[in-house]
Amino acid sequence: MPRLSVIVPVRRARGQLRECLESVLTQSFTDIEVIGVDDGAPDGSGLLFDEFASRDCRVQAIHLPPGAGADGRRNAGAERALGDYLLFLEGDFVHLPGALQAVADRLDATGDPELLLFGHHRRPFRGRPRPTRSLELLGGLPEGRLTLAEHPVLLDIAPVSWNRAVRRTLHEGEKLSFGPGQHGERMYAFQTLAAAESVAVLATPCVEHRGRRRPPGADAAEPADGSAPHQLVEAYAALMEFVRDRPPLAPVRTLLFERAVQELLAGYPSVTRRRRRYVRSVAAFHRAHRPGEHRFPGGAQGLRPRLMGGGRYAALGALDTVLALRRSLRAAPGAVRARAGRSLPGHYYWWQRRLPLDGGLAVYAAYWNRGLSCNPEAIFRKARELAPQVRGVWVVSRNQVGSVPEGVDHVVPGTRRYWQVLARATYFFNNVNFPDHLVKRPGQVHVMTHHGTPLKIMGLDQQNYPAAAQGLNFDRLLQRVDRWDWSVSANPHSTEVWARAYPNAARSLESGYPRNDVLSTTPGDRITAIRRDLGVRPGQRAILYAPTHRDYETAFTSRLDLARFCEALGPESVVLVRAHYFYEGAGLPDHPSLIDVCEHPRIEELCLAADALVTDYSSVMFDYAHLDRPIVVHAPDWETYRTVRGVCFDLLSGAPGDTPGAISTTTDGLARIFLDGSWRSPENEALRAAFRARFCPYGDGRAAERVVRQVLLGETEPVVGGAGGGARAAAGAATHPAPPHPPQARVKQPPRAPP
Repeated sequence: MPRLSVIVPVRRARGQLRECLESVLTQSFTDIEVIGVDDGAPDGSGLLFDEFASRDCRVQAIHLPPGAGADGRRNAGAERALGDYLLFLEGDFVHLPGALQAVADRLDATGDPELLLFGHHRRPFRGRPRPTRSLELLGGLPEGRLTLAEHPVLLDIAPVSWNRAVRRTLHEGEKLSFGPGQHGERMYAFQTLAAAESVAVLATPCVEHRGRRRPPGADAAEPADGSAPHQLVEAYAALMEFVRDRPPLAPVRTLLFERAVQELLAGYPSVTRRRRRYVRSVAAFHRAHRPGEHRFPGGAQGLRPRLMGGGRYAALGALDTVLALRRSLRAAPGAVRARAGRSLPGHYYWWQRRLPLDGGLAVYAAYWNRGLSCNPEAIFRKARELAPQVRGVWVVSRNQVGSVPEGVDHVVPGTRRYWQVLARATYFFNNVNFPDHLVKRPGQVHVMTHHGTPLKIMGLDQQNYPAAAQGLNFDRLLQRVDRWDWSVSANPHSTEVWARAYPNAARSLESGYPRNDVLSTTPGDRITAIRRDLGVRPGQRAILYAPTHRDYETAFTSRLDLARFCEALGPESVVLVRAHYFYEGAGLPDHPSLIDVCEHPRIEELCLAADALVTDYSSVMFDYAHLDRPIVVHAPDWETYRTVRGVCFDLLSGAPGDTPGAISTTTDGLARIFLDGSWRSPENEALRAAFRARFCPYGDGRAAERVVRQVLLGETEPVVGGAGGGARAAAGAATHPAPPHPPQARVKQPPRAPP
């Protein structure tokens, strides 16, 4: 039987849950069990519980049906617990290092009290951790055993479930439980204080309370029905009945009633509906539960409590009117805001937004209006096939208009028709954010397709990496992501990272990346033609070198001596060099075995043409893995990159699922990998198989179809298919194809959380 049972009830905490669980399981104190409880929310939090349970015997997962509520999840976890003490931890929060050892030590030092209260830090959604009032109060209390009757200040410690260790015998003996609604946790906290014959305190921060962003339109932690103030009256009535039914708790009855009076009075201004009913229910609470020794404050301070306790609704309204009139007389009379003049386009855009939406119009853009490409293009072309009733219009910069294929409708930013389609379209697809001037109307649907699987830190996680976040306004970023309705994800890893990096109300669409469909469906003769057009001779081994950019560098710097590398490989190999599009010109050396493809419009075609990929930290490795061809990571500056830019996992760890193949740090070392055959060795084949299982679970060539059916056609059933062979196994006329992959690795694996 473990000493501590840590119960983690979650709802929609996918992006934060991994760190939460790791903060518990990596504690120095190990005599614990962890009980994870989810309610089947579609974000996949339950998958993480299953993952941790499969590799740590201290973890068990409980999956409840949807709608269980916070009380259902917490109570279910408590019923399964076997430890001496119950601790609750929200899936957004973490246990600080050494927390559980400190808790266990204080329990031992105080002779196993029935309740232990410990401190916490509060970390705002964007900001640094800071001490709390509760931690200050705990520091002012004696270290021995206490009771609520002797120390009423205990009621001022945050009444939550996750800052206390409750002895299981107390929980079960007193039949403690979490009640329904938004106040169930608070009442449970008060029950533990009232029922405990011995309370100990630990003035040490053990939990970091992390603020969670609630974007407009997002589900709250629990669905609210708007009757929270009315429910508070019922919750306090249940608490007073709990005390009344236990005569030994009579000494704390007045304390709890006075706390109820304070909170019910404080809740009065927030009552916007059925205010008369609220006042009457508070008066009924007073009549039923007011102790004989309770007295209202005297003078003006006690006026409102007396009116509320007496149910005098009309008198309360009159008092509110008088106070409001006094405030208005004190207000400065000359505060008149000046209105900024609108430009003509602004007027036109405003007027167009008053017209009905066009349900058959979709706007597409990619890479800041650089033309047709990436995931939006794949969705656009599939929509033409499956949903022709939805017309697509591309936003293309004026200097890129010449790249638009014939027959594709497009608009240039700033033109009259541009403002018209922004105002009237129903669907919006982009692999980056639309400009800030776009105003999202009710009924418009925004789909963020993204354009890579994250290895590097993204979004709000960049706040701790100044070099990566230079010039990024996080407030404006949050305003942009609040427009998303769908977030397309390539794999479970991306789903988890996007949920943390871009907290918003968007639904995750774990479909795979539409742009990668061609990697599974392009026929061999087309690959041969691509290689020929690029200048790859029949029989040559084509190696694609595609490094990423560094946020801390303004120009392309090759970490590879390209001329030396080409010389070492000889004329039977050709190197296709693709610098990141952020750089203007790569300044490549002149060598007959080197082909500059920096300006090639389609990275997918370059992947199809290559027999192997050499990259550093570019997300192209996740796309190329769909082809099941060798990947070599050339990473001479890994320590600098992950320190300055920040990364999500250790690419060079060599662990299955983290590293896609061979690793080099020097030009000569990279050349040896290709000369001695280790670029396609069995060991690196095994690494690639694990990498593909983690990052390419939907490589069946139907990702665009899944997005179109879900978003444009409203079909909710997923399109399921196996990992296609197609182009993955074909390398055109190359004479150095990768050896056949084991047959079992060609079967699409079921979606799972990353290892």
